[in-house]
Amino acid sequence: MDMKPKTLIVVPCFNEASRLDGQAFLDFLGPYPHIHVLFVNDGSTDTTRQVLENFVKARPEQMSLLNLPKNSGKAEAVRQGFLKGFLSFPVDLIGYFDADLATPLSTIIELEGLFSNPSFEIAMGSRVKLLGRNIERDSRRHYIGRIFATLASMTLGLAVYDTQCGAKLFKVTERLKKVFSFSFTVTWIFDVEILARFMIMERCHPTGRAVSKICVEYPVREWIDKKGSKVKFWHYLTSTKDLLKILFRVKFSPQNHPYCQKLL
Repeated sequence: MDMKPKTLIVVPCFNEASRLDGQAFLDFLGPYPHIHVLFVNDGSTDTTRQVLENFVKARPEQMSLLNLPKNSGKAEAVRQGFLKGFLSFPVDLIGYFDADLATPLSTIIELEGLFSNPSFEIAMGSRVKLLGRNIERDSRRHYIGRIFATLASMTLGLAVYDTQCGAKLFKVTERLKKVFSFSFTVTWIFDVEILARFMIMERCHPTGRAVSKICVEYPVREWIDKKGSKVKFWHYLTSTKDLLKILFRVKFSPQNHPYCQKLL
């Protein structure tokens, strides 16, 4: 009897027609019937929609497509995918992966395995260059990213190494549904805001399930920087004000603040 949890992976896509590797998804999904992929076409202006429709036709029992009427950004595309998942798919785990597959799909199985520890609710891929790991990243992007990661860790007061790796998996809980119930207030660093929302809920109503106890980082075995990334160097600079916004929410917003009330 297959006791593996049912897993939904949301893949946000905006103008990805030239980079999408449909065969990689088909090859991966074959041995894992418990995994379903939901592509979210974020108002693409190229042929992404047609490409995705062809993918889904090839294996409709394991792939679905959600088309958004206009480009809303990665944060909202992921959120809409999660909302669709909560309503339409009876899954135990839900996560998101970058469409360029910089992190290979096999990482999903490795992240799933972390939930054998019942205390974990969040499993995050982390790009750590270790012996036995194949991490290929532009050196400038790496060092700027490390500065940002340090600032994000300080903002949250959390010993997190890499908030921005596009490979994350969550246990489906009522708390997770609240986290995704309203739009994120930041754009590129919505991953940080996800953790912040969990922290706000715990601060307002302590349950003993602090983020440091329910979240685990996993050094991915492979991450290869792909050409055509939509993350630019200036994103790191403009995200400073977003970190300040998150800092205010986590540390100083009272429980009766409208933002906090949405999480309670």
